[in-house]
Amino acid sequence: MNVLEKFQTIIILTAVGVGLLLGQFTFFEQNAEFFIIPFLLLMLYGLFLTIPLKHLKDAFKNIRFLSASTIINFVWTPLLAWGLGAVFLADHPALWIGFIMLMVTPCTDWYLFFTSIAKGNLSLSTSVLPINLILQVLLLPVYLFIFAGTIESVSLSTIIESVVLVLIIPFAFAHLTRYLLRNRETFLNDKLVPSFSSAQIIFLALAITAMFASQGSYLVNNLEVIYILIIPILLYFVINFVVAQTVGKAMKFSYEDTVSLNLTVIARNSPVALAIAVTAFPDQPLIALALVIGPLIELPILAIVSQILLSLRGKRRK
Repeated sequence: MNVLEKFQTIIILTAVGVGLLLGQFTFFEQNAEFFIIPFLLLMLYGLFLTIPLKHLKDAFKNIRFLSASTIINFVWTPLLAWGLGAVFLADHPALWIGFIMLMVTPCTDWYLFFTSIAKGNLSLSTSVLPINLILQVLLLPVYLFIFAGTIESVSLSTIIESVVLVLIIPFAFAHLTRYLLRNRETFLNDKLVPSFSSAQIIFLALAITAMFASQGSYLVNNLEVIYILIIPILLYFVINFVVAQTVGKAMKFSYEDTVSLNLTVIARNSPVALAIAVTAFPDQPLIALALVIGPLIELPILAIVSQILLSLRGKRRK
């Protein structure tokens, strides 16, 4: 994790503040929305560029771990997210949809940093990234249609159009770039990929700034959503931490593999979900707001979880 990624929470908070400030000026409030999707597309292009699919087969070398993480991430977690939303967010349908979108997209980047801190199996965690990326791209429209459709009417065609625009297109361009530069791996791996890896948080921050500038007055009047969301988000992390620990123990995973499982099923990929939200639900900024608030809570929790895991490691050795 580079310096920008380490200060991601501060950068996102700053982007929110700058966006709210710019939103006080009519020019920015009326024009900022045109920059949201371009910045998100650049961010997602960089994200997809950093994940080479040529290592996809590595995930299948440990089929027990892959099975456990896939079932928890893509079967158990969507049901958990819908259930927590039904209990705590039933009176706030837009936040419920945003909460589901956040929780059904496993992280594909910064959780590796916390896996490293907690002394987990970094190579194992890295091997499942392509699987998590592909499955969330394929399944996010399905989850939206099934779960969000139970909350309010959601057009399947709108969801598919949004997925094609902000996921499939940058995904295709990223891997087309890798293919075209396959004979220039030094340039690709030493210059282009690191540049876009560092720039991801910048593009995300610019998109958040634009979003808050365009919806500033509306969002300022709805900041109570932080208090509404914090309980289900915290419960999600606690429940999935316990689930991962239980599964790791039941399957007799090593400490390192259990750490990898924990952080794979806890960390979420809010940028991907945010990109879908602003295109599929442009008239419901509370959905996007839920996806901005998520990482502000998530990153400190991941830091705490990594320390808890380290303390459990110490107990195992005694």
